[in-house]
Amino acid sequence: MQYRSDKYGNQLSVLGFGCMRFQQKNGHIDLDLAQEQILAACEAGVNYYDTAYVYTGSEAAIGEIFERTGIRDRINIATKLPHYMIKDRDTAEKLFQEELRRLRTDHVDYYLMHMLTDAKTWQRLCDLGIDSWIAEKKAAGQIRQIGFSYHGNTEKFIELLDAYDWEFCQIQYNYLDEHAQAGRKGLQYAASKGIPVVIMEPLRGGKLVTNLPAKAQKLMEESPRGLSPAQWAFRWLWNQPEVSVVLSGMNTLEMVRENCESADASRIGEFGEEEEALLSRVVSSIQEKMKVPCTGCRYCMPCPRGVDIPGCFAAYNRKSLEGWMNAFREYVMCTLLRKDRSSASLCVECGKCEQHCPQHIEIRKELKNVRKGLEGPIYAIAGKILPLFMKY
Repeated sequence: MQYRSDKYGNQLSVLGFGCMRFQQKNGHIDLDLAQEQILAACEAGVNYYDTAYVYTGSEAAIGEIFERTGIRDRINIATKLPHYMIKDRDTAEKLFQEELRRLRTDHVDYYLMHMLTDAKTWQRLCDLGIDSWIAEKKAAGQIRQIGFSYHGNTEKFIELLDAYDWEFCQIQYNYLDEHAQAGRKGLQYAASKGIPVVIMEPLRGGKLVTNLPAKAQKLMEESPRGLSPAQWAFRWLWNQPEVSVVLSGMNTLEMVRENCESADASRIGEFGEEEEALLSRVVSSIQEKMKVPCTGCRYCMPCPRGVDIPGCFAAYNRKSLEGWMNAFREYVMCTLLRKDRSSASLCVECGKCEQHCPQHIEIRKELKNVRKGLEGPIYAIAGKILPLFMKY
């Protein structure tokens, strides 16, 4: 297993265990199967295990497994506070204590604000006293390091990084999303501030393995590197020194073993021009199925009306690649789960964006298509209901 340092020199395995997708048995997590997989990962050197308050049954399951097997002192637990449920310090304390009980531990090694959307939302939490609450928990040793997970655009990610003395962060990032969401620019900015970055969705929920076009699969198969689609995706990430940990939602022993072997064989800088060129061709073959030829360069931004143009197009393109549900989920996260909405429907067709688009995309026309495809009745209902739960 390869390891990379966190902000304080602690060694983290480059492969992290994402604990959201354990196999089920009779409607519940199969504890024996999950334990077998976790032990195999631990023996192979994986020491970072990621869960969250809202991952149904996950915290309790891994808490029991860590207690059963006696490996708690060998691993790091990362879990998340659902900040959108917080109305005051007492609520944060109540949820945190529940997490400790579920996890059967007296501390969380890496604690994240779950799906923190922007600096304004963070300021709202600070106004409630969450920053002083975090300081107290850290002083007491109950939280070792504080961070946040993020879905959104590059600019707001950078603003959020600058809004607090974060010790790590977590972003969606893969070779297809290189310039979407926080993107490579956000990754590199975090690294420039000495903030370790944990990667989620390295395989786009498995779609970069099971949903590749035939042309992309052929390119990988014909490469002398002899890597599987999953190995191409993981090792592209581990090739980058700014990446600290890559999470994988492993739920079979085969996945655990293959990913651990790949992590052990990975090296920073192992991919050269030839490998990058191949993945560029793979991306092009995937993009042929996309509705909008947006590269995520962000020259169209900022929009004077607040539309996240690349984010809208990324979600819309996901619809043709992965189906409506995955596209809708991403669209809601990137446009509704924030203090200031960034939906396609905010467009007033001023046309300023089109003056700067190097791809010459008819942005106004395509935003109308995004609106038609993703802002139907369910989106309208979500827009009314979510503010009732989101404590902005």
